[in-house]
Amino acid sequence: MAETAYTPRLKQQYQDVLRGELVKEFGYANPMQVPRLDKVVLNIGVGEGVADSKKVTAAAADLALIAGQKPVITKARKSIATFKLREGMPIGAKVTLRHNRMYEFVDRLVNIALPRVRDFRGLNPKSFDGRGNFTLGLKEHIIFPEINFDKVEEIWGMDIVVCTTAPTDDEARALLKHLNFPFRS
Repeated sequence: MAETAYTPRLKQQYQDVLRGELVKEFGYANPMQVPRLDKVVLNIGVGEGVADSKKVTAAAADLALIAGQKPVITKARKSIATFKLREGMPIGAKVTLRHNRMYEFVDRLVNIALPRVRDFRGLNPKSFDGRGNFTLGLKEHIIFPEINFDKVEEIWGMDIVVCTTAPTDDEARALLKHLNFPFRS
């Protein structure tokens, strides 16, 4: 008996149920027109990295735990004297998730991490860029269960960008609503 490849729960739900619902809602003629998740980019900016480069390394290690893959250290593109910043200094870390890891992350974000945010009232439904991509900012990276709260030296904010293949914000909003993103009314 051949072993089947593992498919994340959210990806399976998208393929089995959500695609059909989106076709009904928007009346797509071609199955390739149905919007889908393209990639998820996680970014942690560490402003204190200018004074202490160990903080950037610690942020990258935490991001690796959250994403499940090794982050890239981002470097300054320009020198800014007022911030004592020189070109090429490490100032953050980012990860791009695609395919199965992306679906796993979105599932954990929506079902585990966001409910753990203090005073959470839902995501802003206007945080789209006009081309079907959604951005959200988190004040604390410790809402993810992979981060051991006792071992964290510092709490960083992080940006999460969900890129979709949807041509418009309305189609992307519908896709993310079907994926259980908790938008405010």
